Amino acid sequence: MSKTDYYDVLGVARDASEADIKKAYRKIAMKNHPDRNPDNKAAEDKFKEANEAFEVLSDSDKRARYDQYGHAGVEGQTSHGYADFSDIFGDIFGDIFGGGRGARSHVRKGADLRYNLDLNLEDAVKGKTVKIRIPTTVSCETCDGSGAKPGTSAVDCSTCNGHGQVRMQQGFFSVQQTCPRCQGAGKQIKDPCNTCHGRGSVDETKTLSVKVPAGIDTGDRIRLTGEGQAGVHGGPPGDLYVEAIVQPHEIFQRDGRDLHCEIPISFADAAMGGELEVPTLDGRVKLKIPAETQTGKLFRLRNKGVTPIRGGNPGDLLCRVVIETPVNLTKRQKEILEEFKAINEEEGIRQLPRRTSWFDGVKKFVDGLRA
Repeated sequence: MSKTDYYDVLGVARDASEADIKKAYRKIAMKNHPDRNPDNKAAEDKFKEANEAFEVLSDSDKRARYDQYGHAGVEGQTSHGYADFSDIFGDIFGDIFGGGRGARSHVRKGADLRYNLDLNLEDAVKGKTVKIRIPTTVSCETCDGSGAKPGTSAVDCSTCNGHGQVRMQQGFFSVQQTCPRCQGAGKQIKDPCNTCHGRGSVDETKTLSVKVPAGIDTGDRIRLTGEGQAGVHGGPPGDLYVEAIVQPHEIFQRDGRDLHCEIPISFADAAMGGELEVPTLDGRVKLKIPAETQTGKLFRLRNKGVTPIRGGNPGDLLCRVVIETPVNLTKRQKEILEEFKAINEEEGIRQLPRRTSWFDGVKKFVDGLRA
């Protein structure tokens, strides 16, 4: 293809080392590769020219003939830009295709696992040590995780010769793919272990103690290093992530470091005031209800919430009072309420400010519609 001096094509001296030639070719090939220069005929020609030059100068016999006789010495011995570089392909085109030549590591870390841990609110707030049972895989003791029968070892894959990659020709360049036989490991087990049947690991259910820190909340994770799946062919095990799921509570609702609850109170306590016992996660405390308390009123009990998992001051307990309408009234209770209603009508509406304000608003609205 090219009649330009091959050394000039690659921009190297005539006494350049094999490493220098390879480095120069890599630079030109990366810059002018057709995948990076679609529909660029000039770049494609430079790429093919560099291929031809490298094919000659990287081969000691061809280079010697070229140095002595020039292009005539290698006439008919080049692929004219469609070179097949079996030994250097992965190194040259690794950056283009997302990885270099060679097998994936035969020894690999095991997969990480996740375990959902259900907790009640009290245990999440105060912390606790719990035991969990998880199905997992552990390294086979018989073969020490290698997958091969004791006294034997894995051999190079017969398809990829231990490289973990096979080449496929696509047009004028070759493409590396993971070996379909060994899945990139580069090794094959000819005589598998009788215990794990070549897996290098066995299934097992194990019991672990998990220390749940105080203040943990839904979505927080506890990492147990090395308690995941066993590694592949003797590799290190993965990790276990225990994810907390705090179950709903019958009294409290959590909002970060604060707790919320609703407290039903009677009409009489709301009107005249009183003192109530309120539950907290630390026991009962007394809450003073002032006279004329309206439904929905919030009372804050400071430092009765949750201490955050990462430290800091505890939150508060926010108590919302709800006035409860009595049911199943006795005859006497009805008589008293009828008497109260009558007195209320005689005294006027000044004792019900919210009711008065609401009815005033309704009247203005209706009058506006009629106007």
